[in-house]
Amino acid sequence: MAVEAFVGRSVELGLLRKRLDRINATGSGGAVAIRGRRQVGKSRLVQEFCDRVRIPYLFFTATKGASSLEALAMFHTELRESGLPRDESLLPLSAPTSWHDALRLLATVLPETPSIVVLDELPWLAEQDPVFDGALQTAWDRLLSRRPVLLLLLGSDLHMMERLTAYDRPFYGRADSLVLGPLNPAETGAALGLDAPDAIDAHLVSGGLPGILRAWPHATPPLDFIRAECADPASPLFGVPETALMAEFPAPDQSRRVLEAIGSGDRTHANIAATAGSRDGALPSGVLSPLLRRLSEEKRMVAVDSPLSTRAGKPALHRVADSNMRLYLAALRSAQQLTLRGRPDAAFGLVARRWPAWRGRAVEPLVRESLELAAMDDDFPWPGTETVGGWWNRAFSPEVDLVGADRAPVARILFFVGSVKWLNTPFDGHDLASLRQGAPQVPGFDATTCGLAVATLSGTKDLTGDDAVDLVWGPRDVVSAWPA
Repeated sequence: MAVEAFVGRSVELGLLRKRLDRINATGSGGAVAIRGRRQVGKSRLVQEFCDRVRIPYLFFTATKGASSLEALAMFHTELRESGLPRDESLLPLSAPTSWHDALRLLATVLPETPSIVVLDELPWLAEQDPVFDGALQTAWDRLLSRRPVLLLLLGSDLHMMERLTAYDRPFYGRADSLVLGPLNPAETGAALGLDAPDAIDAHLVSGGLPGILRAWPHATPPLDFIRAECADPASPLFGVPETALMAEFPAPDQSRRVLEAIGSGDRTHANIAATAGSRDGALPSGVLSPLLRRLSEEKRMVAVDSPLSTRAGKPALHRVADSNMRLYLAALRSAQQLTLRGRPDAAFGLVARRWPAWRGRAVEPLVRESLELAAMDDDFPWPGTETVGGWWNRAFSPEVDLVGADRAPVARILFFVGSVKWLNTPFDGHDLASLRQGAPQVPGFDATTCGLAVATLSGTKDLTGDDAVDLVWGPRDVVSAWPA
């Protein structure tokens, strides 16, 4: 049986409840702008909140490509059918012709008791009507904020949602911002009934996206799930990342080619330029650099990692930020083509061959984040740790997986260095010898003060006495760093 019940999000539900309590206490309105990538569960979270608090609400979702008049007509219909109107006679039969009139009408029919108004896919409304932002600000200042209403503004275009509340935009200072990320590994494991190793793999496969987890049968190991989904070309495992890719890049432009190059495993500027180039050669730096900035700063689809030590280092490395999209570009997209050709066994075989190497690299950011979270606890061996990264030189020899420090990108103090071995074999003496050989090359490493940490899927072997390390970080440690 697949996941159906609402899981996780206790923190986010609590934040929304807190704002509703404030509205109850003051009688004045409050607004929250909620942003997050597609399929992360924004609409589902807000619907769950509306269902739990049991007060009148309007939930309006914009339609991409609709005209402004069509959007206004749909808004009028949703308003009429919602539980908001205190007096239906106040609603005209015909739809308003501007957002100024529509929002004024909304204020007129709001009840005297607390209520909720949800505007979903807000960036599409702004695309349809250039004066929408100004109309919303005017209606909020003059009418809506004086009512006991919680206004929730949702959007998947992260850059446009950030701009909504930017200092130079009409709604600046009027809404709190809530960034909704994917479910964390602990929530993923709890939702699927999986133990720690499988919970981590499930999180990497799904990206923690509810749109995929809802199709995941309870207690099904990740590779078994992938095998079953490879028989279904319409599976959310393929459809969710494909839809996100098409939404962000409807045409195969240079930005998409750059993302695909990174997804295929190219990490450095030079390699990305070569793969994303054309018959005329690699992409020039003057073209590639702005594209990488757009993908990382605006689209938030690419993460940029810099070597962490007490000295500034190069080169920066790029990776697809969302692990589900990363797996799609690395293997699932090719597997889907085989599935469409009626070859599900070949599709799964392709994923299975690429899985060990892909997982070994994809788990590293998750391990680093878990160590950063665990460093907040008093029993962590190096409580001064504020950030965890990796280190490499231009030759990538060595490449140290874990570096714990007091700050980034240039640290004052290193607390530990370490290695990640996420394979079906234990971390042994040979792996430790490689770590000890590479550690002294990290600028700032001091053997008398820096500890050694090991993150391993399969435990350790023959590490005793002089071969002991200061911290062994296993799957349970990784998952328990997050609240379930």
